[in-house]
Amino acid sequence: MIAPAYRAAATLALLAVTLQGCGGGDAPSSPAAVIVTPTPTPTPTCTLRSRQDWAAAAISDWYLFPETLPASLDPAPYASVSAYIDALTAVARAQSKDRYFTYVTSIAEEDAYYASGSTAAFGIRLVTDSAAGTVTIADSYEGAPGLAAGIDRGTEILAIGSTPETLTSVSQLIAAGGNALSNAFGPSDAGVTRSFQIRDAAGTRVVTATKADFSIQPVSPRFGTRIIEADGQRVGYINLRTFIGPTEAQLRTAFADFRGQGISRFIIDLRYNGGGLVSQAQTMVDLLGRDRLPQDVVNYVTFRPSKSNNDQTRLFRAQAEAVAPARIAFIATGGTASASELVINSFIPFLKADAILVGANTYGKPVGQIAVDRAACDDRLRITAFETQNADRQGNYYRGLATTVGATCAAPDTLGVPMGDPREGSTRVALDALAGRSCTPIAVDSRALALREVRRDPLLPDTPSVAQLDLPGTF
Repeated sequence: MIAPAYRAAATLALLAVTLQGCGGGDAPSSPAAVIVTPTPTPTPTCTLRSRQDWAAAAISDWYLFPETLPASLDPAPYASVSAYIDALTAVARAQSKDRYFTYVTSIAEEDAYYASGSTAAFGIRLVTDSAAGTVTIADSYEGAPGLAAGIDRGTEILAIGSTPETLTSVSQLIAAGGNALSNAFGPSDAGVTRSFQIRDAAGTRVVTATKADFSIQPVSPRFGTRIIEADGQRVGYINLRTFIGPTEAQLRTAFADFRGQGISRFIIDLRYNGGGLVSQAQTMVDLLGRDRLPQDVVNYVTFRPSKSNNDQTRLFRAQAEAVAPARIAFIATGGTASASELVINSFIPFLKADAILVGANTYGKPVGQIAVDRAACDDRLRITAFETQNADRQGNYYRGLATTVGATCAAPDTLGVPMGDPREGSTRVALDALAGRSCTPIAVDSRALALREVRRDPLLPDTPSVAQLDLPGTF
């Protein structure tokens, strides 16, 4: 049996083929990815054509929507493996079933990221307003060069250059279109140096930072967890950036504290969490499931009929640190996807209107990938291969979870205030919702899906790193 994951890790022996899944792209441990290593054969060449042929064969074998694949497609006109994969999956993409969820990446880079959060970057996460021509810091990672240079949440980047003398305004870069803005940050390599003109509460100035290898902390040591006193109630707040290897230990520590203090109302802040290992997402579900029965279903994982032997039903598992929520406010944005949506969707059948979506509608990714490896070429192919549903068989939320959850409250993301601070817009509305105060429901824009289908936005490079795939806007 395969373990699903959004990009999680799982292993499976199948006719001499080894599969391993991962969150955002793995098998049952996360509806997103499973890793498949072919049976030893003559050492493959890594020519473009051989890699394209390998990708096409694996997609034909595992793709969740085989009826959408072309009967044949000549790879010759396509200049890369990625371009060929995009062409193979074009019909499913046009049907909004696979919005660039199937792609090729590096085995070594992905393993390093999911094991420890390792990446080479400035360690800043940005949001862009193309209409206004602005870029603002949404998050700044501890231990990274950006934060060390004084770039933190709420800082606006006004200009970027290789040196202070070569600055180009952000508005010009956005107006140039394409990948001009993302390219201005340079490649994802340690040692790349950039200067930034920034503006924050301290004024306007120019700072310089050099990309370095560091590990992203899933739970920030600065603001990731706290107990908020409000309206005579004590609320457990946790902000989770991503579902990777170190997530479990950090979650267990936080929930052990919540349990010890008898907390029963929670704010789970997933506003920038694009997914990761399903196994880690399921651990979070278990830690929120102290009052769930052993026979209660977390989620169903379903592959296409020819691969149905890999289907799974995941049940709740008792955890020593688990809490029993009476009400949960999930903070989300359009960047909340994959394994994060799995967590939210899992509680809808049990909490009903006490599972409240706060902020904005989620991305809409009710499917997961397996990962097929070709180690000789350092190629890992993430193939959309399974779908997930909650205990009530609710899935298919390609337009986000706003129409599925029991209650929603629209709220702003106040970039000038730390996340988890009661003054911050989404945190404030989440506290109001937990207290039972009325709010404005999240509007589900019929155009939102089409807008999210655009692959290239100003903050997505042509060849994004693994961290950028899970945490879009990270540089």
